[in-house]
Amino acid sequence: MRIRICAVGRLRAGPEKSLIDDYLKRFDRTGRALGLGPAEVIEVDDRKNAGMAAEGALLRRAVPEGAVICTLDERGKLISSPDFAERLAGWRDQGRGDLALVIGGADGIDPALRAEADFSLSFGRMVWPHMLARVMLTEQLYRAATILAGSPYHRT
Repeated sequence: MRIRICAVGRLRAGPEKSLIDDYLKRFDRTGRALGLGPAEVIEVDDRKNAGMAAEGALLRRAVPEGAVICTLDERGKLISSPDFAERLAGWRDQGRGDLALVIGGADGIDPALRAEADFSLSFGRMVWPHMLARVMLTEQLYRAATILAGSPYHRT
């Protein structure tokens, strides 16, 4: 199952980008044998500052046709890392070819796009900067792959 992180905003070189690249590289190595990956980040930028609806349209275009859509949203469901791994495996086992993990901009995700989502995930009730949300998401993807592979990276 191919994974696409669709996010508003451009990430410049720096510590967050280094962490994201590292976790994606680890995920691709671990996930390949599990039928997960490759994973890529698709960045969209609302250069006209037209708002949440415009960002939603750009994000929607970044989502592959027929993909599972999972939004990252403070109103989403709080789940454990093993539950996230199980959910990824479930989508994979259902034969879903693509997963789009969607991260909105400063104002969140357009309600119309949020309504289309198959699942909404929360990293807690606190709001996280979207660059840190990307880091946390890529780490959780890697952690999920290690859980499914039986690796000691994740210890419960």
